[in-house]
This record gives sequence, C-alpha cells and structure tokens, in this order.
Amino acid sequence: MLPWKRAIRPLSAVLLALALALTPAVTATAAQTAAAPSSGWNDYRCKPSTAHPRPVVLVHGTFGNSVDNWLVLAPYLVKRGYCVFSLDYGQLPGVPFFHGLGPVAESAVQLDAFVGRVRGATGAAKVDIVGHSQGGMMPRHYLKFLGGAAEVNALVGIAPSNHGTTLGGLTRLLPYFPGVAGLIGEHTPALADQVAGSGFLTRLNQGGDTVPGVRYTVIATRWDEVVTPYRTQYLSGPNVRNVLLQDLCPLDLSEHVAIGTLDLIAFHEVANALDPAHARRTTCGSVLG
Repeated sequence: MLPWKRAIRPLSAVLLALALALTPAVTATAAQTAAAPSSGWNDYRCKPSTAHPRPVVLVHGTFGNSVDNWLVLAPYLVKRGYCVFSLDYGQLPGVPFFHGLGPVAESAVQLDAFVGRVRGATGAAKVDIVGHSQGGMMPRHYLKFLGGAAEVNALVGIAPSNHGTTLGGLTRLLPYFPGVAGLIGEHTPALADQVAGSGFLTRLNQGGDTVPGVRYTVIATRWDEVVTPYRTQYLSGPNVRNVLLQDLCPLDLSEHVAIGTLDLIAFHEVANALDPAHARRTTCGSVLG
C-alpha cells in the first residue's frame, strides 16, 4: 500500500465511524423488505412540501433490496423534508431478499410502474430518482425508452454502471452477500447486461447518454472496485454533472458498496443534486450534517 494511503486510512475510519454514530439507527428484518413506513419512508400518505415538491424514488443496486440499501440515505432525506420511496425490482424465482438480478430492461418496466404508483399517491407531476450501482443506470432505460423523461426531473447515480464493467468486477460483490452465489448460479441476466459492451448497454448508450429535460448527476469514488475504471460511470451530454467523491473530500476511502450505503459525504452531495438552488459546498466536514 502506498504510504499516503496508510496515513489517511485511520482518518477515513474516523470519518466513517462518526457518520455511523450520527446516523439514526434503523433496523431491518425480512418482513420489512417490502416497505419501511416506521422509518418515515414508503409512507404513501406523505404529501410533498413546497420546499421539496417532488418525491424521491430510491433504486437499489445488484443483490440489493428496497430496505437494506437505504438504511442510511432514506432517513437522511426524510429528515430533510422529502417524501421518500423505494422499490424492489429484478427478482429471480427462489432467490429471496437479493434482488436486481433479472433482465435490466424488465426491471425498468417495474420502475415505470412504481413511479406511476408514487405519482398517483402523492399527486406529484414528476419525481427525482436516486440509484446506486445498477440502480443508477437502469432508470436511464426507463427515461429513454419508456416515457420516463416526462415523469422525472433528475436522476442521481451513485457509482452507476452506466458504461458497464467486467464480469470480474461484478462478481466482486459476491463476498458482501454470503450464500447468494449458490442460489443464483449462472442465471443472472442483470450481470450479463452490465458487462461492458453488452447488447443492452450498446442500445442504451447509442445516440447519446442523456435525454432532454432531465438533470443528471453521477457521484463516483476513485476506490470503486466493482464498476471499473470509475470514469466509465460518468455521463456525457447536456445537464450532466459528474462528481468524484475524493474531489470533495480527499480523505474519503469509500469503495463501491460503502458510497451507496453509508457515506454521509456522498449523501450530502445527493441532497445538493436534489435541491441545487440551496446547495451547500460538500467537504469532509459534511459528515457532521
């Protein structure tokens, strides 16, 4: 390991510990994976405020689910006055809890239906979407091919697989989910769809990365070991902002999973992307609130 990385790792650990200490404790069980109203999100009685007129839809990553991926970010946004919703998508038969494994195009159809449900319940004309990993890329299919551009104001991707990665990168997620490899075997369409150069990604990115009328933000980490190289996460086009986490806080060593599940510095930048008119500069100190 390089000497400077050895030097800043303890500081990074302190920042992460502080982030966890300041984050409201939220527990999840298997029975909660469909919704988490007790934690303030997936509450279909929530009505968007004047300050935050658009509901936020959270889209988990590969092997994730609607609760576990968002135990920190969902309460973080609820505390700031947002109506927050999350869905499960990409389920495979016989594989409980670990989702985002089905064909990405079919998952986008599920997202389309879920956004319709959220808009119907809240009365909002548009939503904002925040997704991690596959969840930051998959909504682009909804925007481009399923009419989502008329229903979405902004898409914020946290370590999104926008231009794919190697299968080796995707399989590095497996140690985070013990036992899942034996359940899914080789039949995981979402993994194949996210390999760089796949037919799905070729069609998705053909003719440009973006669609008119939607604001895009990508938040990446230099230490991403899954979607590599990290610059493949970036988008090109109008209304795009690509952000490298270490440009905001050089001490932050979050990798692919941590940036989407724990990192309050990244989440501060998510809040800025959702409300750019009231954005506050993101620094290492943003972990304090």
